[in-house]
Amino acid sequence: MVSATLHSLEGPQRSRLWPAVVLLTAALLLWTGFQTFQLIRERGTLQSIRAAQEPTIQQAVKLRGQLDSIAKRTLELAQQGNAGAATIVEELAKRGITIKLDAATPAQSK
Repeated sequence: MVSATLHSLEGPQRSRLWPAVVLLTAALLLWTGFQTFQLIRERGTLQSIRAAQEPTIQQAVKLRGQLDSIAKRTLELAQQGNAGAATIVEELAKRGITIKLDAATPAQSK
């Protein structure tokens, strides 16, 4: 009699749990699908932003190379005894900017 009572309780409980499990599974799949869609869309947006910034980055690299070249030539002039160049190098050093003759520019290292 006890086993018959337990068996009869399992049927209604299972039938009440089944829709909840299905609903939870469907919600989880929908949420995962939505998140995947959003991440794919954001990745595309980030890629287009990066592509739009590429010309600016190239200009910055070119300008950095030019500034490094000017700084190196100024250091060479200072080492040769040019007073104005020596003053510039000293002022840059006071501001924490060091000039190295042997350092390769970013454009040359690529």
